[in-house]
Amino acid sequence: MQWLIAEDEADIRNLLDMMCQVWGHSTLTFETGQKVWDWLDGVERGLTTHLPDLVLMDIRMPGKKGNEIASRMRELDGLRRTPIVLMTAFALNERERSEMMAQHGVDHILGKPLPDFEQLRTILHKIVDNKGVKR
Repeated sequence: MQWLIAEDEADIRNLLDMMCQVWGHSTLTFETGQKVWDWLDGVERGLTTHLPDLVLMDIRMPGKKGNEIASRMRELDGLRRTPIVLMTAFALNERERSEMMAQHGVDHILGKPLPDFEQLRTILHKIVDNKGVKR
C-alpha cells in the first residue's frame, strides 16, 4: 500500500513517513498543500497512475489547505473513495468536525498531538479497512 502524507512541519512529516514505512507502506510525502495540488494536476493529466490507498494531511499548510485538497480529490475518479484523514493542532468542536467531514469528503480528523504509534496505526488501518478500497 502507498500512503500520501502532507505535513508542513518537517519533524512530524519525517516521523509519519518513517512510521508508515515501518508498518510496511510506501509513502508519497509533500511539505506544502500547493505541492499536493500540483501533484493532483499531474493525476488529472494522466501523468500519475499509481494513487495512494490512504491520504493523511495537515489541515493548515502553506498554499492549499488540507480540506481544499480533500474536496478536489473527491472530484477525481481515482481518489473518490480513497480514505482521507486530516490532522490539526487546532481545537474543532463537533459541529466544525462534522461540517468539514461532510463538505470536504473527509473520513476522519485527528487532533495533534497525534496518538501514540500503536493507536495511530490501529486508527489508520481501521479507516482503510472500513472504507474497503482495493486497488
